[in-house]
Amino acid sequence: MKTIKIFLSLPLSLMLMLGIFSCKDSTVEYRKYMANVPQYMTYEDMRKSLKSVAASEIETAGKICIQGNYLFVNEKYKGVHVFDNTNPTSPRNLVFINIPGNVDLAVKGNYLYADSYVDLVVFDISIISQPVEVARLQEIFPYTIPDPDENYPIAPIDQEQGVIVGWQVQEITEELDGNQVMPYYYFDKGAGTFLMSESVNGLSTVQTVGIGGSMARFIINQDQFYGLNQLDMRVIDISQPENPVAGAQINLTRVAETIFIDSTHLFIGTQTGMLIYDITQPASPVYISEYNHFQSCDPVVVQDGIAYVTLRAGNRCGNWQNVMDVVDLSNILAPVLIKSYPMNEPYGLGIDNKTLFVCDGPAGLKIYNANDPMAIDGNLLKQYTDLKAFDVIPFNNLLIMIAEDGIYQYNYSDLQNIVQLSKIPIGG
Repeated sequence: MKTIKIFLSLPLSLMLMLGIFSCKDSTVEYRKYMANVPQYMTYEDMRKSLKSVAASEIETAGKICIQGNYLFVNEKYKGVHVFDNTNPTSPRNLVFINIPGNVDLAVKGNYLYADSYVDLVVFDISIISQPVEVARLQEIFPYTIPDPDENYPIAPIDQEQGVIVGWQVQEITEELDGNQVMPYYYFDKGAGTFLMSESVNGLSTVQTVGIGGSMARFIINQDQFYGLNQLDMRVIDISQPENPVAGAQINLTRVAETIFIDSTHLFIGTQTGMLIYDITQPASPVYISEYNHFQSCDPVVVQDGIAYVTLRAGNRCGNWQNVMDVVDLSNILAPVLIKSYPMNEPYGLGIDNKTLFVCDGPAGLKIYNANDPMAIDGNLLKQYTDLKAFDVIPFNNLLIMIAEDGIYQYNYSDLQNIVQLSKIPIGG
């Protein structure tokens, strides 16, 4: 009774306020669920942790690039291994460059260009064992997230805390808001891909620009660096490597995945087709045409007016078929499909003097004589079936191939007697 008397003696205004808050509390809804909770690295830590350390074994290989006598191998999200490949039968592991969030790389002269989450970092590698950071373009790439555990949703992300370096599955409690708009995040720039491509027409034996496989997101032409940013392409002037200047930002309207150069054209593989840009003026790429296909991951290589495009099913890109399309580019304004060839699970590919190398996943490496685009499948020269192949770099009769268990090197100067030279193991 005493309690009731005290309550009744409260001012009417206070009673009304209590009623209002009580009503609000009764309508708030919460939910508990297991989710991928982001683990952050601050931007400050990300930008101060770049350094070279002693050579180490490759645990998870990503993109690769060769330049001169050096082989550069990306350790996904961690950095770049550098090998002396003067003798391909016995490559020497020289140094590891620690680069948090690194997925892609490109090399020109004495400079290595690498992404570090949202930044582009430039290293002077004139002393290969002592690379030095000489420039950085901050926030040139979109905020991307690593692959989460697919069995759980993603918890709210706070970009102000830094970049996401991983996930921890935890139970979280969240207030429901019917008006909340769920944000869209890009997955890492190398998701679903394994290698980078850098190919320059008419290279001499003295390389200045690095060469890689067919899964490019970075590529260099003259004094211009091209980097794919999911839905756009960034052009960066690297005429002064220690002072790179961000140039055009070109909206591609599609999710771009790979990039390749042949002569004065850029070929951009997207999830729904190949885009072709004229780079007669390297700083100002101009769209000229496209080749469309079903939604799919889409690496592409080009030689002598023919494009070879692999389309893979059963991945984040979508698609229901595994094929290799051969496309006639004789009229660059109107690409025409010549023929589609069934594949098992194709990834990257390479072409050298009408010899076509196709990485067909668990079906291994396939080597074809591609002189007749209408009869490629009838001209299989060699197939390695005891490995899962992802991408290749064919150059000057040396084939560098990345597979699930290692990086293989072959001498293919005699196509009737291809010789394996070495293998750099991956993952112990």
